Amino acid sequence: MTTPIKNWLRDNLKGDPILWGIVLTFGLISIAVVYSATGTLAYKKMGGNTEYYLFKHSSLIFIGLAFVWFAHKINYRYYAKLSLLALIFSVPLLIYTYFKGSNINEASRWLTIPIINQTFQPSDLAKLALISYLASILSKRQMDIDSKNTLIPLVMWSGLICGLIAMSNISTALLLFLTCLLLMFIGRVPMKPILTMIVVGLIFGGIALSFGQRGSTAMSRIENFMDKEQTVFQLEQSYIAIATGGVLGKGPGNSDQRNVLPHPYSDFIYAIIIEEYGMLGGAVVVFLYLAFLYRGMMAVTNSLGAFGGLLSAGISFSLVIQAMVNMGVAVGLGPITGLPLPLLSMGGTSLIFTGISIGIILSVSRSEHEAKIVSAPSVNKPANVLTHA
Repeated sequence: MTTPIKNWLRDNLKGDPILWGIVLTFGLISIAVVYSATGTLAYKKMGGNTEYYLFKHSSLIFIGLAFVWFAHKINYRYYAKLSLLALIFSVPLLIYTYFKGSNINEASRWLTIPIINQTFQPSDLAKLALISYLASILSKRQMDIDSKNTLIPLVMWSGLICGLIAMSNISTALLLFLTCLLLMFIGRVPMKPILTMIVVGLIFGGIALSFGQRGSTAMSRIENFMDKEQTVFQLEQSYIAIATGGVLGKGPGNSDQRNVLPHPYSDFIYAIIIEEYGMLGGAVVVFLYLAFLYRGMMAVTNSLGAFGGLLSAGISFSLVIQAMVNMGVAVGLGPITGLPLPLLSMGGTSLIFTGISIGIILSVSRSEHEAKIVSAPSVNKPANVLTHA
């Protein structure tokens, strides 16, 4: 029985096995913590049916893992061909969402998918498309990296996509812009164009703050963070959760602050993790994210081509930077952003796009490993063998 299972796993879960293990571990942690954190939400909206969110989130986790599997089976080079098409499609989608999207918390970030009645953030598609496009351009034009034909598309698409996202979601746009800068740096773009990119980002960011939906909210959150005399309600409750968790925590399902803390299942799920599993559990989560980044960056050194390494690095940076910002907010190291914790927070279509992103990283490791096996000379073949017709 053991051998068939091993054979199936070897044949179907290809790529970096450690990365697979990290992703599956995150999935199990997410199911346990979200189930605990949604207790109050279940009583408010589902009449006390706590199993509703358990089954819903578990289903989304398994759907996300299914997308990981499908994405990792596709050769990552195909994503380069789709990236520009996805970018072109994202622009009108982002504009339509800004004017006609579902307004939640004074921001139009979501479109509601008919029939299934599930919300969808076009920014998730735009982020993945932009990272793939930048990796493709940088890999194709390594010998002509500082020419206008290379730099103009990089700056134009980065500024346009980040600017459109910033109109309704400044924190997501800022993290995506930072990821673009890191990709350009890794892709050997000279410092002068990178500085030009920063200036363009400041211009688009200023426009988004002035005319977008979240400018005043962003400024007030920064002011609240800088105010040393008064702590905003969310952070105060997060501090209480962390302080009462101690070293080992209160135990699974024993959180008290989940009943008080706003969005304990998404924005502040890290505070609930520390409250229930202690500082030790919080450290384990940080370690898993750092291990995820390390395994993602391994593709950069092992990649046989520039595109695979840049693509894996860009996606890894994007996910882990968002995770670090979310956890930093929970412990008071930054202003409140409203960003979920990737791989752990309760979500909908965001889990699907996260699954696709991870699947692409695994596709890079799988494809490069298979290419090395094919190109490696056979150790059993004699050095001097004459073949006869």
